[in-house]
Amino acid sequence: MFTGIIEELGEIVSFEQAGDAWRLTVRGPVAVSDAGHGDSIAVNGLCLTVVEQTADAFTADVMQISVDMSTLADRRAGDRVNLERAAALGSRLGGHIVQGHIDGTARVRSVAEGDGQRTIRFALDPALAHLVVRKGSIAVDGVSLTVSAVSGADEAEQWFEVSLIPETLVATTLGSLAAGDRANLETDIVARHVERMLQWEGR
Repeated sequence: MFTGIIEELGEIVSFEQAGDAWRLTVRGPVAVSDAGHGDSIAVNGLCLTVVEQTADAFTADVMQISVDMSTLADRRAGDRVNLERAAALGSRLGGHIVQGHIDGTARVRSVAEGDGQRTIRFALDPALAHLVVRKGSIAVDGVSLTVSAVSGADEAEQWFEVSLIPETLVATTLGSLAAGDRANLETDIVARHVERMLQWEGR
């Protein structure tokens, strides 16, 4: 379980296929400072398990389905990634409850500069549109954000917007996003549970 508050910008060391899975190594001194074998670390919003580590890096096995559902296939050695260690019981919940189980990806439609902020509009999969609400929580590449605007239910193309403060732009990879880029997306867990409960209503 995570909170969506990024602790460090890591760097991909390698990402290589290993049989029917993949092996990802990421340099992140903060992330591995107290990590052990089997611990969870979120990489751009994907919950991964530490299988090997050094003083400043860790390695995780990644299943093909995770590669298919995420932007990992776009990443190369040297790319920066958002890192967050699993939340500790008793710590402050600075963002929102993030599982590290993404719903898929969203593509940037536009980036608009504002007075002290940057607004990014993402295309939204129609299958997820009902789970995203204005002023609700969403995780983009593992970053806990508040939805600042969302398309109407009757619009032909669904989208949502997030407004990023300067700190988010420099402390995460979101500051480098441009139109056409993809990002990992995780909708709010509460909304997903409500959706499932409503499917069983009246049965």
